[in-house]
Formats: sequence, C-alpha cells, structure tokens
Amino acid sequence: MSPRSDDDQPPRRASQARRGASRDVPAQERPGRRGDPDADGAARRGFGGIGEARAYTPRGRTVAERDQRTRSPRAARTSDPFRPPLKVLDGGQPDEGADRRGRRDGARDEQDRSRERDRAGRRSGADAGGAGRADGATRGGRETRNPRRAGRPAAGPERGRTVAAAPEPRRTATGRPDRGRTGSDGAGARADRARASSSRSRPAPQRASGARPGAESRRAAAPAAPPRLASSGRRLRLSTVLVLVLFATIGVRLIVLQVAVSPDAVQSLMQQRQNRLTEVILPAPRGSILDSSGAVLAQSVEARYIYADPVLVENGRAVAAKLSPLLGVPASKLVSLMAPKKRPGGGQSRFEYLARGVDIQVADKIAAMDLAGIGEGRDERRDVPGADLAANLIGFTGEDHTGLEGLEARYDDLLRGTDGKRVFEIGNPNAGKGELAKEIPGGYHKYTPAQPGTSLQLTINRDLQFEVQRILTEQDKKMNATKGGAVVLDVRTGEVLAQASFPTYNAAKPFDYKPSEREDVPSTVIADPGSTHKAFVFGAALQEGVITPESTITVGPALERGGYPFPDTHPQPRGTKLTMAGVLAYSSNVGTILIGDKLGPERLYEYQQKFGLGQATGEGMPAEASGKLLAPDQWSASASGSIPIGLSVNATLIQMAAGYGAIANDGTYIQPHLIKATIDPDGTPVPAIAPETHRVLSPAVASELRTLMEAVVDEKDATGTQAAVDGYRVAGKTGTAPRWIDGQYTSYNTASFIGMAPADNPRFVVAVSAIVPRGGGGDVSAPAFSEIMSLALRHYRVPPTGTPKPTFKIHP
Repeated sequence: MSPRSDDDQPPRRASQARRGASRDVPAQERPGRRGDPDADGAARRGFGGIGEARAYTPRGRTVAERDQRTRSPRAARTSDPFRPPLKVLDGGQPDEGADRRGRRDGARDEQDRSRERDRAGRRSGADAGGAGRADGATRGGRETRNPRRAGRPAAGPERGRTVAAAPEPRRTATGRPDRGRTGSDGAGARADRARASSSRSRPAPQRASGARPGAESRRAAAPAAPPRLASSGRRLRLSTVLVLVLFATIGVRLIVLQVAVSPDAVQSLMQQRQNRLTEVILPAPRGSILDSSGAVLAQSVEARYIYADPVLVENGRAVAAKLSPLLGVPASKLVSLMAPKKRPGGGQSRFEYLARGVDIQVADKIAAMDLAGIGEGRDERRDVPGADLAANLIGFTGEDHTGLEGLEARYDDLLRGTDGKRVFEIGNPNAGKGELAKEIPGGYHKYTPAQPGTSLQLTINRDLQFEVQRILTEQDKKMNATKGGAVVLDVRTGEVLAQASFPTYNAAKPFDYKPSEREDVPSTVIADPGSTHKAFVFGAALQEGVITPESTITVGPALERGGYPFPDTHPQPRGTKLTMAGVLAYSSNVGTILIGDKLGPERLYEYQQKFGLGQATGEGMPAEASGKLLAPDQWSASASGSIPIGLSVNATLIQMAAGYGAIANDGTYIQPHLIKATIDPDGTPVPAIAPETHRVLSPAVASELRTLMEAVVDEKDATGTQAAVDGYRVAGKTGTAPRWIDGQYTSYNTASFIGMAPADNPRFVVAVSAIVPRGGGGDVSAPAFSEIMSLALRHYRVPPTGTPKPTFKIHP
C-alpha cells in the first residue's frame, strides 16, 4: 500500500486525549452556528475542523483562540493564521461567545469540511470490507484509533492486526442501546462513522494487545483536566529560601569585617575615627555653700573659659604673648598648651583649656582679637560674696573647680557633681578661621548631660560670723597676736554658730596669702589648754565624789613634782585654805594638782576622754587635729603636776568648746557640727545626720560646777573679771600656757577664755584663744569673750534669767 499523504495520515499525538476533544454528546445537544447549515454539523460536533485541529501544536499546550485579529490587529498581521495565539479553556470547553467570534470565514471552513468528508469516505470503505473494523488502523507501522469506535477489532493490511475486545453497544441520547448498528455497514454505523470523522478526533494511544477496549474507550472520552497554574506555596518557599540566603550572606560578611579584619586595618579605622572626633567637657554647676538662714557664702557664677585648637593655632608664641596679660597665665604655659599633641586614646588633640573662670568682659576682648584656633565657651567661676567672711571655713577651689581647702575640699565630691561630655564628629578641620570645625549633621554624636552638685547649708550664721571675725581681728591686732580663734556653740544642739580665725584672707584670691594665713585656727591649731583644763578636773572630782562644792583644800605658794616647780599666779602663803570656788577664782595650780592626786591618773584620763579630748570632734572641717593625751602608763614623774593644770595636753579650741558644752548642757556631751543640711539639685533639703551624744556628768554636778565657775567672773580678784556680760550671769575659766613648738616651750603664750551664759540656764558657749608674746587669758581673751557673748545673746534675743548672782567665799 502506498504511503499516505499528510492529509490521510493522522498526526502523531500523545496517548492522552487532548483537552477539548469531542465527547459523546447527542447531536441535538451540540451547539452550532446559527443560520449556517454547513457549519451546523461542525457545531454539533463541538469545535472540530482542520483549522482547530492545527491548534493542537506538537507541544500540545492548549487550544488557539478563534480569531486573534479581534484582540490585537497587530498580531493578526504578523501571526500565522493557522497557528493563532494560545488561550486557556474554561473547564475544558471554549467560551461559546468566543467560539462564535473566532470562526474562520466560510471558505476556509468549507475546505476543512471537505477534507474531513474525504477521510470519512475512505474509512467507510474500509469498514464495508470487514464489519467491526477498529477505529484505529495500522498503516506503515502507525496505529490510529477513533475514540468513537474503540474496542472493535481492526485488521491492518500491512503490519498485522491488533485484536481488541468487543465494544460496548453504543447508546443513544436517551441511554438505550443503539440498535441501528447491527450490520457491517448499516445506517446506524454509517451515521456513527460520519459523526466520528467530522469531529475533532485525536489519535488514540497505542493499546497493548491485552488491554481492555472498554477501558480504553472510557479513558479516551474522559474530560481533560484544566491547565495547572504555578503553585503559590512553591513560590513562597522559594522566596523564603532566597531571603534566608541573602541574610546569611550579609551576616557572614559582617563577621568577616569585624573578626577577620587584620589588626592593622582595625587600627587604621580607629585612627581615622579618632581624628574626626572632638570632645568638649561640660562643667557641672558646683553646689553652693549657704549659711543657716540660706544666705550665700559661696556660689558659682557664669563666666567664660578660653580654649585652643592646637591644629588651627598659628604662631603659638605670638598668640601666647597676647593672651598672657589678659588671662594671668604665664606665656610659657600657654605655649605648651597650644602645641600640637596626641590624645591618650589616639589622634590629634583638638581642644585644650587655656583658662577657666574668666570674666565675661575679658573673654569678650579675646574674642574681638579673632585669633586662629582660639575660642571661648560658657563656664562658671566660684564667687565668694563676703570675700573673707568665713573664708577659713569655706576654703576655695582650683581652676578646674576642685575644692582645695576648707569645706570646699572636705565635701568636694558632694559639691562638684558630675561633669558632662559632648563628643561629636567634625568635618573639614579648616572650616571657619579661628573656630573648631563644624559638627557633621547626622554624624557621630554623644551627649552626656552634666549633673549639678549638691549644696551645703551650714550652721554658721552669716551676721554673727561677721561680727565675731571683726571682734577677734581687732583684739588680736591689739595684742600683737600671731594667731587667734573664736567659736560660738549652741549648747542645746551642738551647732557651731560662728567659727572665726585670725588672720583671715580673701577667698576670691587665695593664692595671694600664705598657707599658714589660710588655716582654720579653732580646728587645726593644737596647744596646751592651760587652766581652762581645770574645769574638767573639777567636774570629774565632783562626779566621783572626791570633792563637794563646800570642800576646802590647803595650798601654798608652789608645789614640786618630779623636780619641776608649779607655782601659783596668785601665790598664797603656805597653809592657806581655799574653797573650791576660791581655787577656781584664783586659778590655783597647787589646789588643782592636789585635787588631781585624789582623783588619780586613771580616772582623770577617763574623764579627759569623756569631755572629748584626744580625738577629733568631726565637726566637718578637713584635716581637723585630734590633739594628744597621755595615758596613765605614759605619765612621767612630773606628769601628775602638769596634766591637771592643762600642760602636757594637746587640744584644739573646738575640742575645748565642746567639753564646756557638756558642762553647759547639764552634763551631756553633744558632738559639735558645721553642716545643718544638704540641698539636692532640685532644691530638696536633707537634714544632716544627728550628732553623737553621751553622758559625762550628772545634771546636778553640772549645775554645781557652773555655779563654782561663776566665781571666776564675779569675784573681785578673780582671773576672768573682764569676761563679764552686763545683765547676764556668766560662768567660765581663763587659761594661759606657754607655746610649745618643736618639743620645747617658747616665750609666746596661748591665752584663752571659755565660758557660757546665762550661767544658770546656758544657751551659748564661747571659746576665744590667741597666741601672744605676752599676757594671759584674763586680759587677752576675756575681753573678746565678753563682747562676742553679749553680741550672740542680743542677736538671738536671749533674755536674762533674772536670778541673782551667787556669793562666794574664797577662804572658809
């Protein structure tokens, strides 16, 4: 048999039926083209024809659109009319409206139908030669099957036959078997073959010899699945994997940059960064020092600091010569500050202080010079409104606002707060002549705000302090004193209301004075208290019952102990008896030594400690001296004669004042203190810690001792008559001792007077001392005491008690 032409040979297709293959649908239910009898059969067959058959490309993706020209005129001109663009079918069937719009013209459809009829005729002839021939015949080794006639035996004339099972009877639209197809070529068979040939048939897959034809027919007639779209879950997983890979790559790169970089590269990067960073210290406002009423004793005021950028400074020596007279800083120091240098962390220094606390007017003059690399900034300066008022107490600060002496040094950590810092990245270092390079917007910037310091509120009263300093200075100058001190103590609270020193100094210019002129005498100068120590001996003897206020003692002009004589300043004939009031009034050394012998070294040492000797009071001043006491095992042969009368004992004036405060406060010792409260930066006051207290004497003994001490002021020939205060009862004791320096006594005396008023109900204790070339406590310090005590009583409006002064017997 001659080979078939392309028109006769069915195209090679996949074994699976194509989407849109004609189904076994009754003719009356198949749509056709209205008004077109030739197309009616094709319409009933679904969408057959050679044009539509060619829509099944060798790749077999989908059915072509009917007329691409209706969608895109440009595509109609450039595309193959027999290979229109592809389209997705809806449920395996083409859209009816689109099918009608996509019909080709009548001539092309007629040609396609003619070819189909020729093929149908050839197949019908083959069927007449053998009934039940299979739809697919084997020609030239190729097998084509008609899905409508699957299951019938087929005889291949050339390559043999493929035997298949008998087909199931064809059923009509009503579901009944088609009885018309009983003959080999009956009318029913011919009609069936005509319908099969006119439909859009596809080559059936080659069936194995033992396959069931019924199953093959059912598979061929099964509707094709819709085209599969891309999976969204697969896209999501793929995207997730890509993102993770991206981040992993970035992370690895960062690790490599931070870890795997060589030390040299790291050092280079750090160096570059340091060269661009500028650091400016923001000074913290220092806390103020206030008096008990809130008046300012020392505070920080606005000022200016002058700085230099060593990188921008031109001709440092010439600049230093211009700035030195204005800043008061040596030119050599300014040159060294302006010289280029490395910062501790690396990189060039871009900021150096030249001076701080500069007056605003001076800073304005420097700014007007327009010097390259020189600038100014806001600063503060410590201002002391009273100049020398309480200067020995307050002390002063350095250029960097650090306390150097006095309370400024003792409470520096509390007062100065914490400085802030501003670190920023700069751009071109040459930007702006005479100015630092400007900050890079958005560059590195670190700002640490300054924390203001805490203020101190003292127990000192400013007005009383001023008057005490004035009185002390006048008296000491009159007596040619080298040093002097005065303390006013509140008996009930232990508060130090005034603490003055001679000489004093201007705290605004502290370096214009010698260090010895700036010290606080009451807390740092130690000396033998002399006869003021006798009050402690009498208090211990009365408390221990060794003596009573009515006791008497036999004295003489002098007494010797350990080879050293101890005479009286008011010599009495040998065998003279004195009362306890007389011993105090005449300040008898002999009588006091004899009382000390009755008391004994151990008990005397014990009461010295109870009265606060031998240890610092802790009032708040830095470097407060503790003094020194001799323990009983350290006493020499003469110690029993010297210690009771206040020799071989080292004490400060504030220690002695606190001991007298115990006598005035009914025998209770209260620790003296200068700090009343601290004030937080927000203005909240915090009271100071309560002072320590302890019992020394009983109230009765303290009252008896105060009465005996009034004789020192009231008796005509007593040593302290110049300490009297008009209208008030005063109790106290004078003291005179040679000045002990470098292990030996000098010709100078330490003259002192310590007393209390009103004596029957004391409110204040005043202690005054001076180091003078000659004179004693009665004529050097007693007058100053009288004036200071009178002033304190009037200032605080303390009324007189109104009780009469006691009368004393000096001799029994």
